[in-house]
Amino acid sequence: MNIKIEKLIKPHLLKMKVYEPVDPPEVLAKKAGIKKEQIIKLNGNENPYGGSKKAIQALENTPLHIYPDPLQRKIRTSLSQYTNLPTENIIAGAGSDELIDLIFRLFISYGDNIIDFDPTFAMYGFCARIAGASIIKVPRDSNFEIDIEGLQKNITDKTKIIFVSSPNNPTGNICTKDQVLSLLNTGKLIVIDEAYYEFSGYSVAELVNKHENLVILRTMSKWAGLAGLRIGYALANPILINHLIDIKSPYNVNIAAEVALLASLEDSENLMKNVQLIINERNRMFTMLKKLKNIKPYPSYGNYILCELAEGKAKLVMNQLAENGVFLRYFNNERLKNFFRIAIGTPYQTDIVISYINKFLNKL
Repeated sequence: MNIKIEKLIKPHLLKMKVYEPVDPPEVLAKKAGIKKEQIIKLNGNENPYGGSKKAIQALENTPLHIYPDPLQRKIRTSLSQYTNLPTENIIAGAGSDELIDLIFRLFISYGDNIIDFDPTFAMYGFCARIAGASIIKVPRDSNFEIDIEGLQKNITDKTKIIFVSSPNNPTGNICTKDQVLSLLNTGKLIVIDEAYYEFSGYSVAELVNKHENLVILRTMSKWAGLAGLRIGYALANPILINHLIDIKSPYNVNIAAEVALLASLEDSENLMKNVQLIINERNRMFTMLKKLKNIKPYPSYGNYILCELAEGKAKLVMNQLAENGVFLRYFNNERLKNFFRIAIGTPYQTDIVISYINKFLNKL
């Protein structure tokens, strides 16, 4: 029997609009025709200083033949000390991406919808499409602030989750406590993604025990430099945390990620020194960009800066940068067609990027 496999696949997944990830360094180097060590990769919001030395040392002696703790006892205890919240409020995941997926499994049925404040992190919409949910995009205003009135007009009985990235990726602005309280009053599940919390110092995590419909997402990828190990966590009411634990894979966080997280949190003081270096460099880059003609940088609380160029110029400049081994992030988003995002690197990388941008802008 000749089976046509696509007839067995769920119809809504046959023509998926996929998430667009960034290529690894070796692929980017091949595109530019240079050595991997020569590229300047500023398209993934990665930490230019890498992870903790203690984490790297801890990984050398990790017993890889033992399954990790399914209840994440050491992880949750360590994160409890870091966040000042009880262990009952915490669950870890294979990156915050897995936690987003778990939230969809717990709350979304086919035909439901979620609300995004556009533009924002594309993973929310990606997971919605996989779950068979529709995405209602409420446009942010001219300064990329969220529109509460616009939200109220778009909520339906099928709306289950409202996502807000704070600081927002890629625009860099935060969602204030008053705005979060307004969102919570909708009665929907509110997910505040604080992936860049350490770079902003602003959080609404203290609200999780007052509002059962609030989830805070965090990650070790950015501030702690563990993007390659995929480790993140969520903060929420214990009732919701227990339901998430019930449906997660038993050993969802691998032993290497666990060991690296524990060592990183023990070394958080040194890691936060690197965070401060990145914040300082973010401020320096913003000042330098402001002095250039034909480009508008937006203030950011993350480890990146969003830049606006004249009509049709953003992708041209970005492509010219790529030809010279400098890789920034361009988004397949109508609102951002004249923008690109620059992750914050080292001072050396900043100087090169600014020099190239200035050179190519002057040719426009």
